[in-house]
Amino acid sequence: MATVRLENITKRFGDLTALDDINLDIRDEEFFVLLGQTGAGKTTTLRCIAGLDKPEDGTIYLDDVSVNDKTPAERDVAFVFQSHILYPHLSVYENMAFPLHPRKLSEEEIDRRVRDIAQMLHIEHLLLRTPHQLSGGETQRVGLGRAMVRRPQVFLMDEPISNLDAKLRTEMRAEIRWRQRELGTTTFYVTHDQIEAMSMADRIAVLEAGRIQQLGTPAEIYNHPTNLFVAGFIGNPSMNCIPCDISNTNGELHLTLASHLGRDNTVAIQNPKIAKTVNDKDPDRDFIFGTHAEDVIISHQSIPNAFQAEVYSSEPLGAETIVELTLGTDTSGAHTILKACTAPNFEAEIGQYLYVTFVPERMHFFNKNSGEAIF
Repeated sequence: MATVRLENITKRFGDLTALDDINLDIRDEEFFVLLGQTGAGKTTTLRCIAGLDKPEDGTIYLDDVSVNDKTPAERDVAFVFQSHILYPHLSVYENMAFPLHPRKLSEEEIDRRVRDIAQMLHIEHLLLRTPHQLSGGETQRVGLGRAMVRRPQVFLMDEPISNLDAKLRTEMRAEIRWRQRELGTTTFYVTHDQIEAMSMADRIAVLEAGRIQQLGTPAEIYNHPTNLFVAGFIGNPSMNCIPCDISNTNGELHLTLASHLGRDNTVAIQNPKIAKTVNDKDPDRDFIFGTHAEDVIISHQSIPNAFQAEVYSSEPLGAETIVELTLGTDTSGAHTILKACTAPNFEAEIGQYLYVTFVPERMHFFNKNSGEAIF
């Protein structure tokens, strides 16, 4: 298979810098996900690797060989597009076999490859059908199969399942990941869906406005976001990020969350390592407090180191319930919301007051001005 390396890649379209000095190193047989919002530069990155776009600066390597001057055909990569466009006048079998004919393979080898991949993707019963006879999910599988029969060095996948309904997306996430492991093909997958990224990737690069914000395993990015952008983008729901004040009372640090209408939303920072890190960064500096919804502890009864907050809404989701708490309103009447993930049988009525605290070792702090993580 192959490694992929991007060194100082910059791509511009007129005055727009789509990619700004991108550096990435994708390992052999790795399932690598580039995650970002629409317009972040994800597809442009794929097109540069495939040779469809040429960067103004930087070098692209496949297996440590520069491919900047190679044509797309010479790079031996398979590009799986967001919308799988099949030849309408050809059968599924003929669509899958189509990219093999220029390689001058024998008819026996073409037939073997098509049927092996069709069996792998559970579409062998569709081989005689034409595209108009296929469902959306079947079309996606045929499109994947057409790429897989080539046995390329690298798969480049551009949001290949974003057009499917939720159930099919879940099924195809597992299918693509399983087949990638089975084939051992290096895969570069781009998506705007952080659930796809978290569930499929060996490693993730978070891209924003053409720049890499963080690179790491799904667990690293979720548990240790490097800045406010990543913290607000990863997780479902995403991390609570709320302005706070830090005070030192008799040597103990306390945080007070954005307090409106005279409410006292204050708790002690009980983890010594976190308290020391925050204190060393100067408690008088502006901070943003961050916590995942599952690290917010809420209770009907009084609990230690807690404050009270009013239930703004409750969203039962079957396996869990998301409770939104309001910390008060600002001068414009907008609520400051804190989300908590609770057990499915937790009962919370709108307007009810609950006791709130946080898992001590799971507190995060960010510099309000730079957005960079402090802890």
